[in-house]
Amino acid sequence: MLKFLKTLFKRKPKINKVDIESRFQLVSRVGQGSMSKVWRAVDRRLEKTVALKVLDFEKTKRLDSRFTHMKSKKPTEGEIAIKLKHPHIVETYEYGITTKDEQFLVMEFIEGMSLAYLIDVQNDVMKKNRLRIIVELGEAIEYFHRQNWIHRDICPRNVMVDTKLATKLIDFGLVVPNIAEYQAPGNRTGTATYMAPELIKRQKTDQRIDIFAYAVTCFEMYTKELPWPGGETLEAVVQHINLPPKELRKLVPEIDPVIAKTIMRGLALQPQDRWPTMGQMLQPLREALHKTK
Repeated sequence: MLKFLKTLFKRKPKINKVDIESRFQLVSRVGQGSMSKVWRAVDRRLEKTVALKVLDFEKTKRLDSRFTHMKSKKPTEGEIAIKLKHPHIVETYEYGITTKDEQFLVMEFIEGMSLAYLIDVQNDVMKKNRLRIIVELGEAIEYFHRQNWIHRDICPRNVMVDTKLATKLIDFGLVVPNIAEYQAPGNRTGTATYMAPELIKRQKTDQRIDIFAYAVTCFEMYTKELPWPGGETLEAVVQHINLPPKELRKLVPEIDPVIAKTIMRGLALQPQDRWPTMGQMLQPLREALHKTK
């Protein structure tokens, strides 16, 4: 009897699946990642415009299958995102399962521009706000790391700059806990040109892969190019993981030497040569930003 009661109380509560078309008015498609679709939608329950993200069932299932051998269950994107409360991270209001068994997230709708767009156009918004955006993104990652996660996909397309020019980190689809079993060699996921060498080589990883990807993003924000020549495929990246990066000060001679040195250290090929933590990398960048005010 006691065993039965323990089993009974361990049962998961029934999940109320959501009919997306009934609950939301889908206004327009605003984004599509490798594993999801995102709509601008009107949430009839919340009575507000939101970003509705729906994860592809099969692709999500394939990703999750990589972690089935883990002792601790990998949290879903919704379970992670709902707990994140930071001014430079998109707010998630709700998550759940659709009537088609797809995971979905209801998030704040960010009116603005992708950081990838700003890097490409290098307009006045980018030039005047570049260092502040870099610091705000770094603060988002620093907070994220303090929650003991590894992001695994820091890159410009996962960052928005809103109409008030505030920075927002927006995607958590590849996040894993920052614990030993998830740091183990073998799990190579992310965007190829932002992957740290140890990730490409399927070696042990930790939060320093995010520091590397952040440094690549910073480098791009100043130069409109990547720190290494070559294509954007994983095969192309593999060919130059042992080459030193281009020198930032040669490409942008007018850059503050402290900023350049800070970013270049983040690009170190060996993780032990990078900044140990996001907070330590942020310190000289914050000081450089303060000097410009």
